Amino acid sequence: MASHHFLEGKKIIVAGAGMAGLAFATALRKHWNPALPFPCLRIYERDTKVTAVGREGFSLSLAGQDETGGLYALMQLGLLDKILPHVILGLDGPGCFRVWDANFATTLRIKLNPAKGLPSAGIRIARKDLRGVLIEAGENDVVWDAVCLGAKKQENGKMLVTIRKGAAAGAEEIVEEECDLLLCADGANSKLRASLRPDDKLQYCGAVQLGGLARFEDGLPEPVGENWGMTTSGTGRAPITDRSSEEERRAVVEEGAKLGSMFSEPFPSIMRATDVDTVFAMPARDKQPFPHDLKGGPVVFLGDANHAVSPFAGYGASLALKDGWDLAEQICKASTLAQALQHYDKISIPRAQKSLDTAHGRIRDFHSTGIRFYFVKFMMTLAGFMFRLTGRG
Repeated sequence: MASHHFLEGKKIIVAGAGMAGLAFATALRKHWNPALPFPCLRIYERDTKVTAVGREGFSLSLAGQDETGGLYALMQLGLLDKILPHVILGLDGPGCFRVWDANFATTLRIKLNPAKGLPSAGIRIARKDLRGVLIEAGENDVVWDAVCLGAKKQENGKMLVTIRKGAAAGAEEIVEEECDLLLCADGANSKLRASLRPDDKLQYCGAVQLGGLARFEDGLPEPVGENWGMTTSGTGRAPITDRSSEEERRAVVEEGAKLGSMFSEPFPSIMRATDVDTVFAMPARDKQPFPHDLKGGPVVFLGDANHAVSPFAGYGASLALKDGWDLAEQICKASTLAQALQHYDKISIPRAQKSLDTAHGRIRDFHSTGIRFYFVKFMMTLAGFMFRLTGRG
């Protein structure tokens, strides 16, 4: 093992206790040479701990068909056994991703083999449960109710980070702290990216996601109680909307019911069971990944702060978890930060670009109209037949 590391005893600030930041903290401790002094690691998170753990949120997908998936990252982090009790779909029965028609008949069924050591090629899990497990693993590194507002490079080569602390507790203060490495893992609307890369902004993808939580006391209706997937309507795209009041949220529900009027059960039941307080209208936005350099100082962008993906990718959490693991691994293996980032970018950028391309294709295909819609529908039906023929569907 190396007798010295460029970060031993140095200070690392991580902005954001999301998937990427928490995964990095856990991975760094797993990869670090125990014979060397561990860095001073601080994760600054804008939420309070109660808010972070208690926020209901929505379910998300974690892939496990290969080493790029979030489920594989959790196995690497040593957290797989703690995650499995929280899985909603994907462990038991024939659960898999499907494409349904307007009558919820299966058009395309995609069944993948899990990577070695995994119980499934894909699961769905509540975001709050996934984050809760990650917080438990790295809680000692988190400073709650603290948000990184901006940063700048110092003459000594370090980063000076501006942090607002205690706002939720009514004791707000603005402080500045120096660090030897700054990790920006503060999400798609990253304040640090806006500070350090002001021209690198999210781009509208041409579609809007209308959503909300539907609650069923007697269990989820079929087929969504057994599988997860997407439906196609052939009616095109929804308009961009921004709804915040109760009246406006009810309008979102009505708009969703109207846009999905061609869908049979269980769609009408899901709309009736939707909790108006949870409704949102979210324009799909993303941004291209970018390589790192150290001209602006020792700064790394992780997860959505680097390569935001829209919900149509279905891979955002997987990318964030793998980013955290891979960056920690490359940092611990490298002799310099520049070398670590060079190797990390070779891994993370192609992975993110593939996910972005997939999302753009889904938006284009699933929001198609007219002749193109029927062509896409035919191709999915054909693909479904081929998958079943080869045992993959």
